[in-house]
Amino acid sequence: MRGSIPPMNTADLGLPVDVPSTALFTDQYELTMLQAALRSGTAERRSVFEVFTRRLPEGRRYGVVAGTGRVLDAVENFRFDETILGFLRERGILDDRTLDWLAGYRFRGDIWGYPEGEVYFPGSPIMRVEGTFAEAVLLETVILSILNHDSAVAAAASRMAVAAGGRPLIEMGARRTHELAAVAASRSAYVGGFHSTSDLAAGFRYNIPTVGTSAHSFTLLHDSERDAFQAQVDALGSGTTLLVDTFDVTEAVRTAVEVAGPGLGAVRIDSGDLLLLAHRVRQQLDELGARDTRIVVTSDLDEYAIASLAAAPVDAYGVGTQLVTGSGHPTCSMVYKLVARADSDAADAPLRPVAKKSMGGKASLGGRKWSARRLDEHGVAEAEIVGTGPVPAEYAERQLAVPLVRGGEVVAREPLEAARERHIAALAGLPMSAMQLSRGEAVLPTEQA
Repeated sequence: MRGSIPPMNTADLGLPVDVPSTALFTDQYELTMLQAALRSGTAERRSVFEVFTRRLPEGRRYGVVAGTGRVLDAVENFRFDETILGFLRERGILDDRTLDWLAGYRFRGDIWGYPEGEVYFPGSPIMRVEGTFAEAVLLETVILSILNHDSAVAAAASRMAVAAGGRPLIEMGARRTHELAAVAASRSAYVGGFHSTSDLAAGFRYNIPTVGTSAHSFTLLHDSERDAFQAQVDALGSGTTLLVDTFDVTEAVRTAVEVAGPGLGAVRIDSGDLLLLAHRVRQQLDELGARDTRIVVTSDLDEYAIASLAAAPVDAYGVGTQLVTGSGHPTCSMVYKLVARADSDAADAPLRPVAKKSMGGKASLGGRKWSARRLDEHGVAEAEIVGTGPVPAEYAERQLAVPLVRGGEVVAREPLEAARERHIAALAGLPMSAMQLSRGEAVLPTEQA
């Protein structure tokens, strides 16, 4: 099903197969804070946590929210069963009272957030988690680990999609990251504008289109390049993509067309001067009558390399390392901070703002926040507006956060395609300068209402 995740196979993580839980994707201090709060009588105080980032990665003009659907699944699967409780008991991490409390844990609060695919800026309240301190504090690590990774990949993918100017992008990074991170990266890349993936696990789990060609090893396996091409065409048909840079590109292109005919699907170039080779290969293919044969380029591409090939006769790009590592920024530096809490555990106790006041640029703004985007007379975004208290009438219909979880029940599941389309619409609403790859500040200022 597009946009959903089956229950996690925790055997892949070294956990027993019968533990379909995300509860151990947690820093220990979340559990020890819970124990201390239970002892002090503050655990049940109503609390509001917010996810935000103080700054965008250096040089980035906007961020992209990704991983929301995975967060919802992680919250649903956050359970402490006997196996997990036994582990915590054996290690002596928690006392019996806390373990008993965790045995019945279910998140029963509310979560609001920017919908997946939306853009964000410094100070944007990307996600808001409301509940008792005890139930909300436990979700910090799992929420941040998902949003920081997935949003970093989606932002890189978005920049690459802008640079590609509508040409298809293939995600090929599974061999350059952890096997589970690779699946999440494929999902995020699709949200950010990629068209397909080589990772079959991502295709299976999220219904992302999958593609595949061949490696140099397949050519080297055979006695000649012609034999390798013939074997591939015989097995996969003339619409396949042949890798032409194992030996001599010019000779390989000639052989490829001779073997597959002018209906050859594509050739792939994975090394050398891609700009020069693409022009030479296009001319050669046309001269050989293979005018519809596409050219796919790979070779450690990033958004800048893709942009440099804008004038080249390239039909598609395959991107691996730079994509799954966020193109130099593998995290978004998002944080999860308590911004409001009640003075008692009474259901009607009012919330009061709280905030960290430390030095070194780590201070935060207290209070439960709303956000909206102010538009200019042409309907183009000109500022991110963040405020506390009542929402002004002019922003009431343009609030960015939407309900994701109500009373512990997920209310915002959607197809992955919806997040992808939302991102396209979000980019269209930004100033043109957002599309520049040159280093610069956030394209929208964040203003306090």
